[in-house]
Amino acid sequence: MPKEFIVAIELGSSKMTGIAGKKNMDGSISVLSVVREDSTSCIRKGVVYNIDKTVLCISNIIKKLETTLKTKIEKVYVGVGGQSIRSVKNVIVKDLPAGTIITQEIINELMDANRSMTYPDLEILDAAIQEFKVDSQYQLDPVGIQCSRIEGNFLNILQRKSFYRNLNKCFDNAGIAIAEMYLAPLALADSVLTEAERRSGCVLVDLGADTTTVSVFYKNILRHLAVIPLGGNNVTKDISTVQMEEDEAERMKIKYGSAFTDNNEIDDTLRLPIDQERYVESRKLIDIIEGRMDEIIENVWFQVPSEYVDKLLSGVILTGGGSNMKNIERAFRNHTHLQKVRIAKFVQQTINSNSPEITAKDGTMNTILGLLEKGDINCAGDEITNDLFTTDRPLSSGKNRNSDRPGVVQTEAEKRAQEEARKKQQEKEEADRKAAQEKAERERKAKKENSITNKTLKNLKSFFKKMVEEEE
Repeated sequence: MPKEFIVAIELGSSKMTGIAGKKNMDGSISVLSVVREDSTSCIRKGVVYNIDKTVLCISNIIKKLETTLKTKIEKVYVGVGGQSIRSVKNVIVKDLPAGTIITQEIINELMDANRSMTYPDLEILDAAIQEFKVDSQYQLDPVGIQCSRIEGNFLNILQRKSFYRNLNKCFDNAGIAIAEMYLAPLALADSVLTEAERRSGCVLVDLGADTTTVSVFYKNILRHLAVIPLGGNNVTKDISTVQMEEDEAERMKIKYGSAFTDNNEIDDTLRLPIDQERYVESRKLIDIIEGRMDEIIENVWFQVPSEYVDKLLSGVILTGGGSNMKNIERAFRNHTHLQKVRIAKFVQQTINSNSPEITAKDGTMNTILGLLEKGDINCAGDEITNDLFTTDRPLSSGKNRNSDRPGVVQTEAEKRAQEEARKKQQEKEEADRKAAQEKAERERKAKKENSITNKTLKNLKSFFKKMVEEEE
């Protein structure tokens, strides 16, 4: 019996993570394998900057997963995030004849017009409908309403065009097809936020290594998305200025780091050991860490649009590796003045796994598990045999892969061009079909006109007509 499983890859700034899992009948997910590769030399702030090293990381992850699964991997799901993502509001207006009833076709026209927007060096990854203004009233679902003017408000999520090229080239060179590409922040939100939190208003903050992603939700709609180029690594680098290596600074951060410390709790005489010979003053370390964390939190809060500040009834939800820092909730409460702060240590789905990375439930695997949940296509290929003559995976192009989907992620412009070409082809085929039918009908009529039976009937009609005329 052929194997069935889903594979997802997250391109993080510190680690590239690959995961394979199987969805069960009861809705749970069984994790079959988890692999991590250091990506600090090829991915910076969530964006690929060294293609060759990224290809090597992807290939290593695929090979390790295949070894565990004993099955070839044909395609993978990919999570997209990073500093080059940003959101921009856009408004499309359409004037209508008086008394026009809004149909789904009118809504589709507004959506198509929004998707056709062009931005210099940027491409639309996704578009979130905010609301529609029907004459002077705002509506979420305007179909069936009579009006003379409709205004569509959209939130376009943009990404640099170069990102597509680099991402496609990496997976193409690694010989792996992309089954689907998802926005990592949205996959994460679907996995860690409750419906009540999305509806009543909240800020989801993913505290990563190089970046911090801020997503604002209200009435079940994404209202704002931003990626801040600051993360846990900035805290580590700040600590390393006290004459220590970055690995030592990372250890100090994990062991002693706190996002907030009450002044009464600070011991000015306390010295913390760096190694057997060196020490750092406790207050100095606290000032370094809190200074950077204050900057990150202030930038997060600055990203929340002013019109939603007083509507965040579900407060702030923190996740990611940075959410493990001591007193992080207290620090956010002090800066945002929102008392409701929750740390999402794990996804809402039921996950079955014995992997230490999964069972740790420290928030670092939430995004990749969210991507795994999104997958619905079998990523498995042929089983791997122990045949000594079997060759390794060829690094083939996406066009030659044995896949039911393209090996590359298309941009919106490419999708539109492909859709227009498909429509033109359909129109041509329909026109050819009609022309062929008309030709066949003409030939049938001509054949009928020229048939012996038809000619005999005509001759008889002519004979009897002549006889009648002569008798008269």
